[in-house]
Amino acid sequence: MPSICFYFQVHQPYRLRKYSVFDIGKNADYFDETKNRGILEKIVNKCYLPTNRILLSHLKQYPDFKISFSFSGVLLDQLEEYFPQALETFQELVDTGKVEILAETYYHSLAFIYSKDEFKDQIKLHGKKIKKLFGSKPKLLRNTELIYNNDLAKTAKEMGYAGVLIEGADKILDWRSPNFIYKPVDVDIPLLLKNYRLSDDIAFRFSERSWKEYPLTADKYAQWVNAINGNGISVNLFMDYETFGEHQWESTGIFEFLRHLPEKLLNHPDNRFTFPSEVIAQYKPVGELNVPDFVSWADTERDVSAWLGNGMQQAAIQKLYDLEKSVKASRDKQLLHEWRKLQISDHFYYMCTKWFNDGDVHKYFNPYESPYEGFVYFMNALNDITQRIQSRKKGKHTETKGS
Repeated sequence: MPSICFYFQVHQPYRLRKYSVFDIGKNADYFDETKNRGILEKIVNKCYLPTNRILLSHLKQYPDFKISFSFSGVLLDQLEEYFPQALETFQELVDTGKVEILAETYYHSLAFIYSKDEFKDQIKLHGKKIKKLFGSKPKLLRNTELIYNNDLAKTAKEMGYAGVLIEGADKILDWRSPNFIYKPVDVDIPLLLKNYRLSDDIAFRFSERSWKEYPLTADKYAQWVNAINGNGISVNLFMDYETFGEHQWESTGIFEFLRHLPEKLLNHPDNRFTFPSEVIAQYKPVGELNVPDFVSWADTERDVSAWLGNGMQQAAIQKLYDLEKSVKASRDKQLLHEWRKLQISDHFYYMCTKWFNDGDVHKYFNPYESPYEGFVYFMNALNDITQRIQSRKKGKHTETKGS
């Protein structure tokens, strides 16, 4: 009797405006409010509102239907500011009692790789935001882009989380199946793995006419899930929420697919929908996974090279985190918030120079003509942050000398 775990990641970044070298020291307005609001408005209307309507109908119609979400804090901030009615539709879903919310970094950042202190701070901030908006406390951790290694498992355990969601990458599983629970080496915390083949059939291949399984119907998909009976305890279908209506447009039939999917899955008497936390509470790990190097759910390599694969990305992010102590020592809340907004992983994704199979999805939202343009605007904004820190230090030094 396999459990079916639907988990959706909901995130949109703050994109930088064309911040030139002539703005440094004169203008601290780094982000393109018009573009950010415009893109989010399109996603709200094409994805969030119609998909939420369908899911709310399912949650009311099927007693056994359950789903889970993680929301980046920066997405929630933008919904609160620009589209509170869309936020209310997510709250309506959660109010059914059949939605689980997972923990993640507030700023959808790569903080764990560079600063565990900053990572923990962001997780705590995110928890407060979720409590405020949804009245719930996340039990499981989902790091940005499912970035994970052994060390993350230890940190999650130390922070009191009951489990971690990770990518079911072939290179960490080898011959084993993602449809079971595992545990990391040296720490007792369950790992719930994404079934990337079944997840990506919806997220990426659904409208691909060259795919041998095209067109994908709810009936056909349910048969694939049914085939796991006896060969796994949990089918974990993890994907971006923008899959519905944005990555896969309404014209592809994605909403009709979603409308019929729960019914087709529940037609099999052994299928049931569960929360991730319920799966790890009901079943024990079947083995250990040793993951010394970072894995993620991005691109075909399923590593962190999409964000850190070239010299531009590495230089930009290293300089960003080099400022951590100075930013926090300033006790300037606005400066801290802006520095953290520069941690949003999308900034580094926009600097990626390699080609990968799902790159077209990210290029769709990329506000820049080239990765180099994204790098220049980011570094200009970062240089302005640096000047602001230096100005504050200089001012304090002058005050001290004059006192």
